[in-house]
Amino acid sequence: MNKEELVKAIANKTKISQKNTAEVITSLIEVVQKTVSKGKKITLVGFGSFEAKKRAARVGRNPQTGKEIKIAAKTVPAFSAGKKFKEMVK
Repeated sequence: MNKEELVKAIANKTKISQKNTAEVITSLIEVVQKTVSKGKKITLVGFGSFEAKKRAARVGRNPQTGKEIKIAAKTVPAFSAGKKFKEMVK
């Protein structure tokens, strides 16, 4: 499902216009991105949590040459599914 299909599905379920639904979804995405980029965590009970996680520096391999390379430490966005969501996917 892409964003357009998601907008249509939510608009049909909530009886809200597709334009307003698209604005809400876009706003949700922007708020999640800004909040997580500031190092804060967002928890939606029953759905999951969005947060920034730190990855340690490590040594990897160049798949073309097999030569070892150093991979720098960095912070990446992460999503952890909530219990209810995990149970639904089983």
